[in-house]
Amino acid sequence: MCNNCNLNIDAERTDEFGQKLLQIVNHSGLSFMISIGHRARLFDIMSEMEHATSGEIAAQAGLNERYVREWLGAMVTGGIVEYDPVLKTYFLPAEHAALLTRAAGSNNFATTMQWFSVLGTVEDKILDCFREGGGVPYSEFARFHEVMAEESYSSVVCGLFEHILPLVPGLEAKLKAGIDVLDIGCGSGLALIALAAAYPESRFTGYDISEESIGRAQQSASERGVSNVTFQVQDVSQMNAVSEFDLVTAFDVIHDQANPAQVLSEVNAALRPGGTFLMQDIAASSHVEKNITNPLGPMFYTISTMHCMTVSLAQGGAGLGTCWGRELACEMLEEAGFNNIDVQELPHDIMNYFYVMSKM
Repeated sequence: MCNNCNLNIDAERTDEFGQKLLQIVNHSGLSFMISIGHRARLFDIMSEMEHATSGEIAAQAGLNERYVREWLGAMVTGGIVEYDPVLKTYFLPAEHAALLTRAAGSNNFATTMQWFSVLGTVEDKILDCFREGGGVPYSEFARFHEVMAEESYSSVVCGLFEHILPLVPGLEAKLKAGIDVLDIGCGSGLALIALAAAYPESRFTGYDISEESIGRAQQSASERGVSNVTFQVQDVSQMNAVSEFDLVTAFDVIHDQANPAQVLSEVNAALRPGGTFLMQDIAASSHVEKNITNPLGPMFYTISTMHCMTVSLAQGGAGLGTCWGRELACEMLEEAGFNNIDVQELPHDIMNYFYVMSKM
């Protein structure tokens, strides 16, 4: 018998849920259109234009007018771009541009919108995992490293000097004087290169398991002429480093690992006495009921299912997932030998917690 086949269904509640689903349908479409607007630089271009026709916008962007006009239709009906039906002109309000352009830095939502199309490329493979278990490896994700580099720039680099480094008392003075720094899961190395350029007396090392990412990092460092940073392809669960670094950073890395407990133990061993581990990870609870009111809850669990959890499981790993949460994170850090764990939040960053701890 169907448990939901109840003749006493609340019609009003059904209608309310239907309206919610309708909104999801429209917003899902807009996420793809915002991603395209970002990649085509349409938001950046429109932010510098007054009211303009689709032809004028297309010409300024060097794009096909018919496609630009259809994209503008989505932007207008989605309440993102304003439209004058008499003059047939379009306008991106400054208040909207402040959250959609590259000039917005860490406030640029358009960067994040790219993830939906990236994740969509593996939907069939994820469905296979629902049936058979296992996971989908990094190599299956189209444009992953490119989008991750943009996301890293927005979430880490833009706030690195003003917000993140000050979370560790006295760290800037140490960096100026000269210390050894390791960034695990460094990706394309944007944060480490920025640090190396700012603190020439310190020595910086970046480890990542991806050859593609390390290649990008090495090229970027060379182009910027930064010589006090090195990048290496390395499984961070097998670093075998003993008291080599004064600071180890991990920006949105640990929950993706196949063996996160081993990685944390390796980090502890790699630190010198008095050294600091600075870990950025997702601002979520380990308990789903506590994530119901999280403004990014659905996004976190989606990213986890479609990427973070599955890439770990693809390696036969723990599959912690994006929402491994503060409670489990602190428990695992303690088991790895860290004490006095200070968990901090930044007013402008609703996505991350920052864990600061020193090796005694």
